[in-house]
Amino acid sequence: MQFANPGYLFLLISLIPAIAWYVWKQSEAQASLQVSSTSAFQKLPRSWKEYLRHVNFALLCGAAAMTIVALARPQSSDSWSQSNTEGIDIVLSLDVSNSMHFEDFRPDRLEASKEVASRFVAGRPNDNIGLVLFGSESYTMCPMTSDHAVVSNMINSVTFDLIDGGSTAIGDGLVTAVNRIRSGQAKSKVIILLTDGSNNSGDVSPKDAAQVAHTMGVRLYTIGVGSKGEFETTVGYDPFGRPVRQKVKADIDEETLKAMAQFTGGRYFRATNKNSLSEIFDEIDKMEKTKMSVREFSRKEEEFLPFALAAIALLLLHVILRNTVLRNIP
Repeated sequence: MQFANPGYLFLLISLIPAIAWYVWKQSEAQASLQVSSTSAFQKLPRSWKEYLRHVNFALLCGAAAMTIVALARPQSSDSWSQSNTEGIDIVLSLDVSNSMHFEDFRPDRLEASKEVASRFVAGRPNDNIGLVLFGSESYTMCPMTSDHAVVSNMINSVTFDLIDGGSTAIGDGLVTAVNRIRSGQAKSKVIILLTDGSNNSGDVSPKDAAQVAHTMGVRLYTIGVGSKGEFETTVGYDPFGRPVRQKVKADIDEETLKAMAQFTGGRYFRATNKNSLSEIFDEIDKMEKTKMSVREFSRKEEEFLPFALAAIALLLLHVILRNTVLRNIP
């Protein structure tokens, strides 16, 4: 509660001398009668009107107080903040080549990447996000959209049979992502490219693809997925359906991925397990925070009417009582 004209509240001070005058007047109005003893008068019963003789004055004071408060215009306000958020455009370019089936990440590289990427999408409510897949070729799995439930469902539905995974076309995967993001309306555009190998197929080299991204004002974050050193994993199945396991070593062209990211003003990260991959996405999330400007609005409503009605009611009650049960007889 606040007041539009708080200066009127100082008028409440004027009630103090009015009350003092009334008390003094009452003491002067007592009749004086000399008697030998007052004990006989003290035993006489008192009328209920004697207890209510000050009600009329109290009603007038209450009506005056309510009128003053109404003149001060009490107001209630509902305040809230409205955020104008400027999101960014993000495209996830995900490697689904056969090596993403390796089990150095649990349950495998692809499933771990899908889980972390889906959680990343859920934490970016103000952005337009799209999904591109690449292996021997590349294609758009999900155009950029602000409907993150759709994006998450698309990420979770990614499987190895969606695309030929016999080789890795990193350059094509990046160019497809650039073509998706170039039509976005946001000022900031980011591509996150995740791969576990080196470019060994496709029509566009990673260097040329990075140059295209840089020309379009796109910042690139590259993530190399794979354990360091040798690890044992399933590489296929024998004619009886039994898994064939052997030791392999991650084949990540880190120099190229690092050069691609740096050329566009981004960064290269190496994920050696699921936890480090999650930390990488968390770090990217912190670096690419959206800009937010907050405006405060306040809706005020006049609340003088209850006080004005109370003043009128007290005045009417005063008039009724003064002319009926509390009427003074000269």
